[in-house]
Amino acid sequence: MPSKAAHYLFFSMLVYHLAASAVNHYWKVSLLALSFFAALFFAAPSFVFATPGNACSPSLPCGFGEACDAGTGKCVMNFGMTEIQSGLGGSLGQKPLIETITSLINVALGLLGVIAVVIILIGGFKWMTAGGNEDKVAESRKMIFAGIIGLAIILSAWAIAKFVITSLSQATGSGNVS
Repeated sequence: MPSKAAHYLFFSMLVYHLAASAVNHYWKVSLLALSFFAALFFAAPSFVFATPGNACSPSLPCGFGEACDAGTGKCVMNFGMTEIQSGLGGSLGQKPLIETITSLINVALGLLGVIAVVIILIGGFKWMTAGGNEDKVAESRKMIFAGIIGLAIILSAWAIAKFVITSLSQATGSGNVS
């Protein structure tokens, strides 16, 4: 979540761009510089992230995103350097075929869902910036409607795929697949 300083900086830049043309360039630049330094002043306390690590051992594991430092016995941030233990990692021969197919379908439909939401957001942005132009508003409505239809198709495809895979896994006795 953005800090207060980021919001302040964004607001000051917005004021700079929306300032009336009667205000001369010197005052606009002064306002922007003052806002920038004020944002840095308010953001300074949020730059401190150092905290003492918690004690850890094999019986007392660290939290998510942390690793146990063998030298100090304290939890430290590993910054994503741990090996992935689940998901699509590993060779395809390590998991049953039905689980691999399910994982691939879930990833593909998830990516398509993100694309559909982005299309809806772009359509909404175009609508907001249309400035009353009916052609742009109509184009934006079409884009939003296409994104909504895309989401409906993606959700339907996910439901059908889940039903088929669950039915096949139960019929063949390969267990439940989520």
